[in-house]
Amino acid sequence: MLIPLVTALAGVLILAWVLWLARAYFGPAAPLVPAGQEIVFKVNPGESLRAVSRRLQAEGLLSSARGFESLAKDAGKAQSIRAGEFLLVTGWSAERILEELTTSPGLLTRVPVREGLSWWETAQAVAASGAANAEEFRVAAFDPALLEREHIPGGSPEGFLFPETYFVAKSATDNGHVLAEAMLREFWKNARKVWPDKVPEPAELLRIVTLASLVEKESGDLSERARIAGVFVNRLRLGMRLQSDPTTIYGLGAAFDGDLKRAHLEDGANPYNTYRLMGLPPGPICSPGLVSLQAAAAPEAHGFLYFVAKGDGTHFFSKSLEEHNQAVYKYQKQRNRETYRSTPGS
Repeated sequence: MLIPLVTALAGVLILAWVLWLARAYFGPAAPLVPAGQEIVFKVNPGESLRAVSRRLQAEGLLSSARGFESLAKDAGKAQSIRAGEFLLVTGWSAERILEELTTSPGLLTRVPVREGLSWWETAQAVAASGAANAEEFRVAAFDPALLEREHIPGGSPEGFLFPETYFVAKSATDNGHVLAEAMLREFWKNARKVWPDKVPEPAELLRIVTLASLVEKESGDLSERARIAGVFVNRLRLGMRLQSDPTTIYGLGAAFDGDLKRAHLEDGANPYNTYRLMGLPPGPICSPGLVSLQAAAAPEAHGFLYFVAKGDGTHFFSKSLEEHNQAVYKYQKQRNRETYRSTPGS
């Protein structure tokens, strides 16, 4: 009886010693958390593997911090854990968690940028998304090195911050630069759709983007874009002023309160006032979308010189001033307007 008792006692001591070694190596057991629970886990910039491992264990995502450290080192990923916010799930294996922290971009911020925004409105859209503040984006977008590297003509990002929905990492500290660069690159991606063989030379490209920006601001109906581009081309060819409200408004800047006055239209000091100045404005007034770029690159051939909003999102096009004035009276009377102007985009 003595030998079995001694053997059993030795087994208990050995088991206790093994458990002590495991606890000493792997650390205390993690709190019990039901499997399948989603946890947003944030890795701070510069945080060590050991600190990340311990926090993973403390939040019930791992049973062993030291085991996770060993796994990361053995896989050659000890230095590969990314900063950011990650959606992890309790019950995942240590291997799956390591894969998520080293290959996933983490939780992302959605940044919608619609067609027809000026650069400062784009900055406001970025700020509204929470991805970066407006000033960070402005500095990044106007960075001469970035504009040169991305071959943007004119020395300004205006017109080239392509409208699209972007996604950036929530915890990134350079999202202003990341977004500005992504928007400029998205422009070139779409430019190659318009000009699959060869994109125009810088001066011609700037002219077309400028025209496209006017087309973008003048109509929300995609089917009209090429026709509106044709109106502007016809007026330019005949030496007529473009007389476009959106250009004048752009020249008033971000402080414009929405009330366009006659004094604004008579202001010759505004370089974007196409009521007083001939030709296209000095540069784009917004970032046009793909359809407007296509319209400006291939305007519809016709004899129209004027257009007026009909009140349903479309326009009535006229070839003569007399016909246009009649249309203005008809459609603006329907909208209970008392005055009208003989302009192409009234």
